[in-house]
Amino acid sequence: MNKPYNKNKKFELKGPYKGKKKFEHKGPRKKKALGQHFLRSRKIVDDILDGVDDGEKNNVLEIGCGDGFLTQAILDCAYCEKLVVYEVDQEWVKVVQDKIDDQRLELHCIDALKADWSALKTDKPWVMIANLPYQITFPLLSKIAENRELFREGVIMIQEEVAQKLVATSGRGRGVLSCVFQRNFDMKLLSKVPPEAFSPPPKVFSRLLHFRPRANPEEIPDEEKFWPFLKICFRFPRQKLKNNFNGSNYKLSDELFREFGDLRAQQLTFQELVNFWVRVKAQ
Repeated sequence: MNKPYNKNKKFELKGPYKGKKKFEHKGPRKKKALGQHFLRSRKIVDDILDGVDDGEKNNVLEIGCGDGFLTQAILDCAYCEKLVVYEVDQEWVKVVQDKIDDQRLELHCIDALKADWSALKTDKPWVMIANLPYQITFPLLSKIAENRELFREGVIMIQEEVAQKLVATSGRGRGVLSCVFQRNFDMKLLSKVPPEAFSPPPKVFSRLLHFRPRANPEEIPDEEKFWPFLKICFRFPRQKLKNNFNGSNYKLSDELFREFGDLRAQQLTFQELVNFWVRVKAQ
């Protein structure tokens, strides 16, 4: 039986790392091109793990294990039944394989964007815990949304600016991905994370975001056509809708032109955008 996670316990390193005071070692270099900023704050680890409902056993998916700092903490939790990790860097995969000996750990050297997430269906629901690489945050968020049925909940680390965009119901910075997430997930902002919580420190603040799939997401008429329509609405976010629709396949009636033409998509809530779509479709 797994021991409960102890916040006051220091990481117990095995093998050549045993006895080190810090979770650091002479390993592969961290690669800027892969966005490798490794978490080093035990407080933030606590906040991540506390953000998950630990009332039952969970299968956990981690994106990017790095050197295993968060990975080991997840395995130390009493609620971790199984941990699947997608890590693109073979050098760090080898480090974690040598460092962590746990039968619950299933480590895959693969790009998370190229991985076949449908293979996870047999063991769903999953909890996602991940420090997402900044440079692929948006495509990973899109993949999470596409596979929403796999997850019970998740806590992810993303750039502060991106987190604010995802939860914004109107205003500057909001876009199609904000609408996708708000339609499919209930979200909550958790701890704000300073650069010094990482090694090496990034140039921006990060944020923990908790998400949980909505049980009954709102139905959208002709949903397959709605999302391309929404992309037109947000084509140039600071432009008015009448300009974004100029040259598109959609023509606004005089009534819709007067009502919506001088508005920007960022000014409308998701429900207002759905209502706009219904009226455009019906004209």
